[in-house]
Amino acid sequence: MNVIDTQNLEKHTPMMRQYLTLKAEHPEMLLFYRMGDFYELFYDDAKKASELLGISLTARGKSGGDPIPMAGLPYHAVEGYLAKLVQLRVSVAICEQVGDPATSKGPVERKVVRIVTPGTLTDEALLQERQDNLLAAVYHGKVGYGYATLDLSSGRFVVSELETTESLEAELQRTNPAELLYSEDFSDIALIDNFNGKRRRPEWEFDYDTCHKLLLDQFGTKDLRGFGLDNVRLSLQAAGCLMQYVKDTQRTALPHINSIVKFDQSTSIVLDAATRRNLELTTNLQGGVDNTLASVLDNTTTPMGSRMLQRWVHEPLRQQAQIESRLSAVTEILETGLFETLAPQLKSLGDVERITARLALRSARPRDFSRLKQALSTLPELQLMLANSQSAHLIKLAKTIGEFPEELALLDRAIIDTPPMLIRDGGVLKDGYNAELDQWRALSQGATDYLGELEAREKEATGISTLKVGYNRVHGYYIEVSRRESDLVPLSYQRRQTLKNTERYIIAELKEHEEKVLSSQGKALALEKQLWEELFDLILPKLHELQLFAQGAAELDVLSNFAERAETLNYQCPTLSNTPGIQIESGRHPVVEQVSQSPFIANPVALSSQRKMLIVTGPNMGGKSTYMRQVALITLMAHIGSYVPAQSAIIGPVDRIFTRIGASDDLASGRSTFMVEMTETANILHNATTQSLVLMDEIGRGTSTYDGLSLAWSAAEYLAEKIQAMTLFATHYFELTQLPELMSNVVNVHLDAIEHGDNIVFMHAVQEGAASKSYGLQVAALAGVPAKVIAAAKHKLHHLESRDSEQSGYNPTQQSLSFPEPQTSPVDDALQGINPDELSPKQAHDILYRLKQLMPT
Repeated sequence: MNVIDTQNLEKHTPMMRQYLTLKAEHPEMLLFYRMGDFYELFYDDAKKASELLGISLTARGKSGGDPIPMAGLPYHAVEGYLAKLVQLRVSVAICEQVGDPATSKGPVERKVVRIVTPGTLTDEALLQERQDNLLAAVYHGKVGYGYATLDLSSGRFVVSELETTESLEAELQRTNPAELLYSEDFSDIALIDNFNGKRRRPEWEFDYDTCHKLLLDQFGTKDLRGFGLDNVRLSLQAAGCLMQYVKDTQRTALPHINSIVKFDQSTSIVLDAATRRNLELTTNLQGGVDNTLASVLDNTTTPMGSRMLQRWVHEPLRQQAQIESRLSAVTEILETGLFETLAPQLKSLGDVERITARLALRSARPRDFSRLKQALSTLPELQLMLANSQSAHLIKLAKTIGEFPEELALLDRAIIDTPPMLIRDGGVLKDGYNAELDQWRALSQGATDYLGELEAREKEATGISTLKVGYNRVHGYYIEVSRRESDLVPLSYQRRQTLKNTERYIIAELKEHEEKVLSSQGKALALEKQLWEELFDLILPKLHELQLFAQGAAELDVLSNFAERAETLNYQCPTLSNTPGIQIESGRHPVVEQVSQSPFIANPVALSSQRKMLIVTGPNMGGKSTYMRQVALITLMAHIGSYVPAQSAIIGPVDRIFTRIGASDDLASGRSTFMVEMTETANILHNATTQSLVLMDEIGRGTSTYDGLSLAWSAAEYLAEKIQAMTLFATHYFELTQLPELMSNVVNVHLDAIEHGDNIVFMHAVQEGAASKSYGLQVAALAGVPAKVIAAAKHKLHHLESRDSEQSGYNPTQQSLSFPEPQTSPVDDALQGINPDELSPKQAHDILYRLKQLMPT
């Protein structure tokens, strides 16, 4: 590693002194240092970039007596390299030349004009269009945590106050930030160790007074009560640090960040981190996005609609009125077939949400304006489609979306239909938009006509048949003559360039024309850039209305999508009830039924005050986990306003969904599979309520049989009797099927299988009552365990069953389990009165013989 000496900059060349000064201001980032047509990186930055980007590592002489490692990349290809670095969670400071080389003494003045970090992206080329890209900050107070997230590409700013580490873990899982800011003295570092994009910030950036003032300045208010943030001190500290970071990186005004929202967990169903993972809502257990609930539900036509759908999936609502409002809108769209005509109109809107953010940051490109023009031109027809809506929700959305006739007229007058990608070369604004611009353009284009006239005139005057008038960007205008006719060139021609078969000349008239043309082109381009900047000023007063339009359009897209999914996938409208319980007829797993090669077997579930717990038994691979998960997913889908995969579903109040299904080692934290299992179980037993839906699968299997059985029995008993949560409790401990005999609100159900010789057929149908056996050996045979091992296992099983039956009347299909009150023996009583520290060797010897006599024979 090269150690950069920043204390003795005078040892270095002027160029390297400039570089090292700028690098010292951004020590944790790669510094892209502009030199001509390349961005150069030096020292350790060069080595790191070479490794990450696969670019050549070279050297650039010496500075301060040491070789300078160097790597470079062309400036016109920088976006591709930035995209790769962002995916690797690497931040970049981009340094450009801002001085004039003609007037600079020494190195041209440079400064960092842009900072690209994973959480502050707005550029279309760097973002995943169907995923939120969040910057987050967390602050740990004496009691609880403050948490804030910002999507810079939309301006969505959300804060929350969290009381426990479990709540913070769930929020991190829900929001999945691309970059996470935390204070230097953050104590629970293990919680965020797995985040590649974490960034430590100095403690002073979380100072409450500083943060509070920064937020007031951003929103232009005297206090934050209007946002409901009068008692969220920790959240404001996190939000203030986040705001400071965004200002430092963007170095421009942020007008689209004009509000802040408190995320209130009491308004949504609480899902802990384990539940989000186990239900595979937006990410599967392998970390991908295939075969998730979102992948099945998402057939939205806009990227902003897709992102909203994923947020909804992670934030199922509890307010019945709000859910029913969504469902009524979906029902109307479905019954009128409106989703079919809405789809092409919504598709024309594109990603207005992110375009609006780039407008606010003044980083929008010409094609952003062109897309905005297209989106605004769609609105009149979209409003006609919604004009006859009966649903109050659709009427409200139509009003939120609105229309923008003045802005549409402006953009239609200003922007050509297919503009270039960048403004720097001009040609973006329409002819007729500005009279002065038209004059300079006409002068430039008219001068081009003049070239043809000059060529014809000079040919006739000189008699040179090969004479041509041309232009290139390096040498400007010229008169070209073939080598064989160069002796006919008049003396007034001045040689400009010699090529293989031709000579190029310039004359005074052509030189004067060149200066005139270049001047008019330069003035046209400068004026067009000025008018371009003014276009931002003309659009930005409507920024807030454009943001509302984007939000309304995204929601309309999601609701229309729900209607299409209901039609295509045969979903039915759920009924929300105030009566506790979940009643589902012919329920299906939304994901499994889409990927299954065979027809999916639909199953019912009935949970109520009299049926609080279902003990689910049946063979491995029989479908227990699928059955349990589908109950949770159907419940969740109903609470986001979606139709559900069932013949009917009546769902009462639900405050939380817990799943304890499967577990793996957490070696990084020193936790075994069983420890993870018990931690998740403890979380459920501490936090579940009578309105919670709890899925428990194979509790106790990570320890010895009797330990595991005892834990499973006690946990089930606690959930059914003390908490009385709505619970599906899957187990292979057949002893637990005795619980319905002891508790009136517990019922046995099972997924059956048919055994034919050594073969087994899984029926996947849920039936009342307990399973008769577990079919473990048959499943092992299906998995490919050698036949000799299976045969030996059968022999051993027969031996164990016979032995236990002889010793204690053991019935292998239904062993009883009871927990009698502990009884003490004479030995126990004798030991209670002994203090070993007070005994002599002789007394100890006598007591040992006495205890031996007390032992039962």
